[in-house]
Amino acid sequence: MAFGSLLTLLDDIASVLDDVSMMTKVAAKKTAGVLGDDLALNAQQVMNSAAEREIPVVLAVMKGSFINKLILTPLALLISAFAHFLLTPLLMIGGAYLCFEGVEKVLETFHKKRHSEVPKTSHAAAPADDGLSEKDRIKGAIRTDFILSAEIITIALGTMSEQTLATQSIALAVVAIVMTLGVYGAVAGIVKLDDLGFWLTKKTSAALNAIGNGLIAVTPYLMRTLGLVGTLAMFLVGGGIIAHGIPSLGEWLHHGSGWLGELTGLAVNTVVGVGVGAALVGVAQVGFRVLGKKHDES
Repeated sequence: MAFGSLLTLLDDIASVLDDVSMMTKVAAKKTAGVLGDDLALNAQQVMNSAAEREIPVVLAVMKGSFINKLILTPLALLISAFAHFLLTPLLMIGGAYLCFEGVEKVLETFHKKRHSEVPKTSHAAAPADDGLSEKDRIKGAIRTDFILSAEIITIALGTMSEQTLATQSIALAVVAIVMTLGVYGAVAGIVKLDDLGFWLTKKTSAALNAIGNGLIAVTPYLMRTLGLVGTLAMFLVGGGIIAHGIPSLGEWLHHGSGWLGELTGLAVNTVVGVGVGAALVGVAQVGFRVLGKKHDES
């Protein structure tokens, strides 16, 4: 009897693990697009760090990402089970924040460019970085990761709606761990490409020297591209969350097919993202002025 119960238990465990494996693969495919945006955004967040601090910054943000997912995974399971109607509004709030951050980042970039254009006779130097301390940069990256992690977990959870709670919990944990390690491992590799290039230039092989020089030459352009892609990703992800949260617009985008449908969806997501972000920045600026005026009067 005991032996039979053990076999039944092992069979149940094997069945759950098989379901987890299948659900993890499906979730990975569904979240692939968000992961690309996550990679670009996080590489952008750490690329202004000093060379010797790049890996510590990546590790600090990765730690924050694990904590985000540790909070979000059980929270998503609870909301899905008892208040499923809250998932979309909460995601839309997070998407709106991403759009807000995107517009702020664009405005800051224009502001820095304008103030860095000094006369040739001046000895003033353009700022070398984004002006943020390492601690602030890490906090900002973790905040952005929180929203992206929420979308990844929600999308992954959506592929498991027919599964048991145990299967959903294990599969989400696997997805969270694998994707976090994958994204931040890739970010660490990207920010260290130039160091790899310098290391290769010191080798005796002419071929390795050529590869090293190529990496050194390409890395600055790659980092600038990632910066642009990361900012664009804020609008695409944030705008996409909001657009798909609006029933009529989301249904229309969902029925788009082929490359034309994909391009239309990207364009709509970007326009929505920029529009919402600009509106929120405008509201915030008016609010700060009103509050500042009231503070001065008091």
